[in-house]
Amino acid sequence: MNPQWDACTSRLFNLHVFALVTSQRECKSTAEGAFWYNLVQRGANETVKGRVLVIGASGMLGHDVCARFAPHFTLVTASRQGGDVRLDITDGEATRRVVSETAPDVVVLCAAYTDVDGCERNPEEAYRINAFGTANVASACTEVGARLLYVSTDYVFDGDKGDGYTEWDAPHPLNVYGASKLAGEAWIREVCPRHWTVRTAWLYGVGGRCFPRTILRAAREGKPLRVVNDQRGSPTFTWDLAGALLEMVQREVAYGTYHVVNGGTATWYELACEVVRLARERGWLSAEVSVTPIHSHEWPSPTRRPACSVLKMERWRWAGLTPLRHWRAALRDYMYRLEA
Repeated sequence: MNPQWDACTSRLFNLHVFALVTSQRECKSTAEGAFWYNLVQRGANETVKGRVLVIGASGMLGHDVCARFAPHFTLVTASRQGGDVRLDITDGEATRRVVSETAPDVVVLCAAYTDVDGCERNPEEAYRINAFGTANVASACTEVGARLLYVSTDYVFDGDKGDGYTEWDAPHPLNVYGASKLAGEAWIREVCPRHWTVRTAWLYGVGGRCFPRTILRAAREGKPLRVVNDQRGSPTFTWDLAGALLEMVQREVAYGTYHVVNGGTATWYELACEVVRLARERGWLSAEVSVTPIHSHEWPSPTRRPACSVLKMERWRWAGLTPLRHWRAALRDYMYRLEA
């Protein structure tokens, strides 16, 4: 292994451990009535100006963020595939240059390595993008005084709590993806005080590959479906999430960590059943499709996933922001958009 990269990886893992320890200490301090990071109200009344840089604009979430933000802001798009600017966030010098030349008031960071199994097989790449790349963006934002809106994940939690997680619960990831995103969160807190971290879950959208699209394709091909039924989470439509991110910026909410998901909860099996039901309702299926529930250990994967990573939107509710609709209503809308 390259000695320089070995040192960098070591620092990232150390930072991840620091994030876990800090979050646990902060949760304890909260219980004692002491100050805690997520209640910081700095910046709540600052004025948001008109230029927004979306990094990862070509991805599934970035696609909808651009669509939602474009009518309200001067938008600059960046991604490895293209956009207004080509950008690989693991290139620190290029990241600083793009952010400096763009001079944004807000940076929305959608770029990430989100292939959960891929992260498990390639941990160095996961940390390089999700932690080190995030640190590059955070540092660049601090240098120009831009606000950073960072999208994180429910997989920072281990799922052992059983009844869902608030913003004040201590993270404890089970897998490399969750750990690398948590390291990104920690690095942002360390170098970029003007930021929002938004944890979300089980994303699907029209602009990319996702679980409902995979289920629909298999159902149309008449394949029997075997779907995990012992993992519960918060399915979230990227269109709804993007609208929520827009509201955060427009309402100038206080900096810190928020959970943002569609309402209700589901297992992967329940989500798959609803996709099949809606497809049948629209006449998209030529034959009956069986959906069989299975246990996690029956599905081949190198990744440990939380049994219950449901996210509770406590801070969102306290801020008086608009509740997101139920995931079933959002999924129906997603299917209509696919049809269109």
